Amino acid sequence: MEFTGKDFENFKIHLRKAEQVLKSTRPTANDLFFGIDFVMKKALDNFDADIAKKYALKAANEYADWSAEMCRQIGEHGNNLIKNNQNILTHCNAGALACVDFGTALSPIRIAHYSKKNIFVYVDETRPRNQGASLTAWELAQEKINHAIIADNAAGHFMKRGKIDMVIVGADRIAMNGDVANKIGTYEKAVLAKENNVTFYVAAPSSTFDISAKTGEDIPIEERSEDEILYMHGMDEKGNINKFRISPKESTAKNPAFDVTPAKYITGIITERGVIKPTKEEIERFVGGKIIQQPL
Repeated sequence: MEFTGKDFENFKIHLRKAEQVLKSTRPTANDLFFGIDFVMKKALDNFDADIAKKYALKAANEYADWSAEMCRQIGEHGNNLIKNNQNILTHCNAGALACVDFGTALSPIRIAHYSKKNIFVYVDETRPRNQGASLTAWELAQEKINHAIIADNAAGHFMKRGKIDMVIVGADRIAMNGDVANKIGTYEKAVLAKENNVTFYVAAPSSTFDISAKTGEDIPIEERSEDEILYMHGMDEKGNINKFRISPKESTAKNPAFDVTPAKYITGIITERGVIKPTKEEIERFVGGKIIQQPL
């Protein structure tokens, strides 16, 4: 849709509609809202549609560069936690495909690999969308990082047998008391890690902290289409992606996309400024009442 300089009011209406569409795609993800708000402010702080479009593009690039640098710093701090010859479990995808260049949960793993540490990654398949089996595994394969995809239900088995030394996951939103919302199944992994004395870390930039959420109860949990549970997608021998039903046609499904892990199960939160404890006091000191270190 084209707008001239004189159509700024119509351009603002168009932007607001686009803003709502984008935010509705991932209501649990605070970083998405943070990024969109940053670009919107830069774009609407003008009185000309053509200039606003240039500022919006410039702001988007600034935010992407800022996000990539935060992720790199997360990797540096997280790498200090990883010892040589350790096995790490991941859940879902929090890599470059999701978080620009380094990712969050995969950033410490990348930096450890670049540092020549011998590591092995257990990759949860992450049903129902299989982000681990498809996206995370693909990223690790591209980096030639040793890994194996495991069924979501197998993580406890490997922990009990002493095969997993630490868990690193990303986050979609972090409450001020340290509760963390992440892909469905994260809570189960945290409980299993606690039971088996495995350290459990969350990797997230400051933009993931929601100062309006006092606890995890304040975090909205997206409920997605039941088709994601009832059907699967797969590639046939010709490379075509097909959809097929895996459950009785009479059955329905429930599909929460995220769950909340209470702070008591989390060893630490790896941020761009270091590892912090998942406590109200430390998070308040970290955030300082507002999200800081925004792009200039």
